[in-house]
Amino acid sequence: MEANGLGLKGFPELKNDTFLRAAWGEETDYTPVWCMRQAGRYLPEFRETRAAQDFFSTCRSPEACCELTLQPLRRFPLDAAIIFSDILVVPQALGMEVTMVPGKGPSFPEPLREERDLERLRDPAVVASELGYVFQAITLTRQRLAGRVPLIGFAGAPWTLMAYMVEGGGSSTMAQAKRWLYQRPQASHQLLRILTDALIPYLVGQVVAGAQALQLFESHAGHLGPHLFNKFALPYIRDVAKRVKARLQESGLAPVPMIIFAKDGHFALEELAQAGYEVVGLDWTVAPKKARERVGKTVTLQGNLDPCALYASEEEIGQLVKQMLDDFGPQRYIANLGHGLYPDMDPEHVGAFVDAVHRHSRLLRQN
Repeated sequence: MEANGLGLKGFPELKNDTFLRAAWGEETDYTPVWCMRQAGRYLPEFRETRAAQDFFSTCRSPEACCELTLQPLRRFPLDAAIIFSDILVVPQALGMEVTMVPGKGPSFPEPLREERDLERLRDPAVVASELGYVFQAITLTRQRLAGRVPLIGFAGAPWTLMAYMVEGGGSSTMAQAKRWLYQRPQASHQLLRILTDALIPYLVGQVVAGAQALQLFESHAGHLGPHLFNKFALPYIRDVAKRVKARLQESGLAPVPMIIFAKDGHFALEELAQAGYEVVGLDWTVAPKKARERVGKTVTLQGNLDPCALYASEEEIGQLVKQMLDDFGPQRYIANLGHGLYPDMDPEHVGAFVDAVHRHSRLLRQN
């Protein structure tokens, strides 16, 4: 590092690397913690910042993304920031229209219905150039973070993106998307390859822009059983890690830790632990001790408090956190929720969660 405390690209030097150390499996003095959707509607300042614009306009404003990313860090001593964005900017960059319907969630007015609809998609090679606004947001945020904590970049995994693009939005069964897997396996693989080819330059571009870790969200893993998951999700999850790492190396960039979070993918825990990611994220349906037994010592685990536990009293949150930390053990562990924060949660209780992780993990190391 240069004498003025500026590192690569003139970014301020990192002061708290606890999250990165845990991700790489190194010893830490305490357990690092961050929360999925920590930049979210549960914060009044988030609602205020967001009120002026529609959702995807906010995503396209580097200044707004930066502000939203930093808000939770002003309130809580979190050990990482995650850039404010959305997984569906990738389908948008491929030429699909996506709107965010208040109270309903994302909606694709013209979802993929026939195989020939794949011809409507743009060349995946142009996707990164369409998503410059995300890279700008990351660079701006990394500068404004002033080295306080690392910045995480992210993307949706190929199957999860495909599910939205075929289904046209959220769904309790993802039956339309799964129909493709059974009736159009070739076209499904073609679409998954297009998405994978789009994700590689997008994720590498985030690192070039300043992201210090990457998380891949396979949010719809639970709709697939082991058979479909091993055929249509896992190969692409593996491919993303392998190709991103290779591309970073070819570009002469330092490696960054990668996290895979496959919601309700507990049936594939062993496979995910060997998919090429340093960290495996767990949802709250998985018992930490069992997860640790199943994945062994080779990866870091991240999770997995039930987000609804934050509705409990601050005292009970402390007890639940203590139990969780005891079960995961002190090393190779990053504390988080098992899913994102919900809009009606009390920020005070989020603070209680973060403080409890720091407090108990320090005590755990003393004993």
